[in-house]
Amino acid sequence: MKICMIGTGYVGLVSGACFSDLGNSVTCVDKDIKKIDSLKKGIIPIYEPGLDELVKKNYKSGKLKFTSNLKESVLKSDIIFICVGTPGKKNSDAADLTQIYKLANEISKFIKKFKIIITKSTVPVTTGDKIEKIISRKVSKKLFSIISNPEFLREGEAIRDFNYPDRVVIGTDNLRANKILKTLYSPLISKGATYFHTSRRSAELIKYSSNAFLATKITFINEISNLCEKIDVNVEDIAIGMGLDKRIGSRFLRAGPAYGGSCFPKDTRAITNTADKFNTNLSLIKSVIKSNENRSNVLLKRVTKILKNQFKNKLICFLGVTFKSNTDDMRESASLKMIPFLTKKGIKIKYFDPSGKKKEFNKFKNVNYCKSIKEACLNVDLIIIHTDWNDFKSLNFKSLVKKNNFIVYDMRNIYSPKKMISQKIKYFAIGR
Repeated sequence: MKICMIGTGYVGLVSGACFSDLGNSVTCVDKDIKKIDSLKKGIIPIYEPGLDELVKKNYKSGKLKFTSNLKESVLKSDIIFICVGTPGKKNSDAADLTQIYKLANEISKFIKKFKIIITKSTVPVTTGDKIEKIISRKVSKKLFSIISNPEFLREGEAIRDFNYPDRVVIGTDNLRANKILKTLYSPLISKGATYFHTSRRSAELIKYSSNAFLATKITFINEISNLCEKIDVNVEDIAIGMGLDKRIGSRFLRAGPAYGGSCFPKDTRAITNTADKFNTNLSLIKSVIKSNENRSNVLLKRVTKILKNQFKNKLICFLGVTFKSNTDDMRESASLKMIPFLTKKGIKIKYFDPSGKKKEFNKFKNVNYCKSIKEACLNVDLIIIHTDWNDFKSLNFKSLVKKNNFIVYDMRNIYSPKKMISQKIKYFAIGR
């Protein structure tokens, strides 16, 4: 099928590369000419394992193309995916849909035959209705169908998630469009994905509800970990015991820093904002947001206690600063709150992240990026394992630090407390 992916960010680029790998002809469109030129040269703007190879392979075969020409791409395509950003508005919990609606206006100028127009971007309920109204001002409704097809890609696992999804959610009342999309997704359905056909508004709400529920699970186990620390109980035992109940499941029951990234923070805020507009109080999700926002403060209090409130001349190493492993995404990472707080106390910070140096810390004089784990850990007083990259899972801390009386604060519970004690390393973890 002839597909147009508008937006070459995380969702658009990954989905476009994967659709082309399934044998479709895909054109990825972006107004950023420099980004398009870089993609043509094989330079990938995001860190995602396996994406480089997938893009280069399908670009070389001709199945995947990159362009800034929206008109030509829309005219030549049968299916148009809208994959532009929907960030939170400044000083508001609402999603900023400026790009979505602007794009709908643009697309309406180029529709000459039947087009399936799909919102892959995460959008609030009724967004599809508004897109339909915008386009129908210039185009007959017989020539297009607006569909919600939310993505469920995890950063760091996106290619696998695309190829082996739990479900494909299609929101439309257009039977013709539904039949075409079922054919498009048939390679994934044949591998076990459930194809779920529902209304457009339901599909929009499924995405937000899913993210809000997963955020709730993370926040729940983080709060339980606080209790575990007070009563000498291992939170991992609690998570395992709960997770064995098939009604609950073990995924997302891992205690650690606050959730972050491009989805959970903005989507939990956006769904409560939508509910408020419809006079519905989502009090549980609002409590989740509040608890998560306070999570970094809880962990910083623990750091203060670990250091016995003595900050002068202290040197701390952060291993990992992204919100999770296998991504370069810094959006709403807990490190963005923790590192500035510690520097204000006069602490010097060194950090290493496998995805490279982060511009977010350039303005801080006491924060330095290190090119290796060895350089980052040398002579520090405290090592904070902030992100659970595989690079950090089998370290010999004594040989790395090369000094006595250093401390390890394992915020991802990677290491065994018994082993650390046997090595005479002062060790702290989350909820145990």
